[in-house]
Amino acid sequence: MCSERNTTVRTRRRRLLIAAVLVVVAGLAVHLLGSGPVADFAGDALYAVMMYLVIATVFARAASWVIGAAAVVVCTLIEVFQLTGLPGVWAEAFWPVRLVLGAGFDARDLIAYAVGAAVVTACDLILRRRSRARQAA
Repeated sequence: MCSERNTTVRTRRRRLLIAAVLVVVAGLAVHLLGSGPVADFAGDALYAVMMYLVIATVFARAASWVIGAAAVVVCTLIEVFQLTGLPGVWAEAFWPVRLVLGAGFDARDLIAYAVGAAVVTACDLILRRRSRARQAA
């Protein structure tokens, strides 16, 4: 039973990491190819999805709603950190910092983070329930 649970966790982690890589690729595509408010919103929502996937990979057994809340908190903390101006300065010196920390505070980003985290949390809940139902059958 314990070995079966560990296998399930390893499988979940592997799938979460694959999903995270795909989300990073999608986020970079939106960043490089998109423009305007829709692309900005989509990019920020994908950032929250990626954060969810990373947290879920580390804490694979945690409840989906806990992971979703943690993703929103981390994204919000990073956004608020932008008010210090440090991420903007660091991004001028090393441009990839902009992809990780952003450069300037925008309150609309907080909404995108909440939407992205809510959508990925709902998807994860559905997938986990289906997986449990399959295992029970």
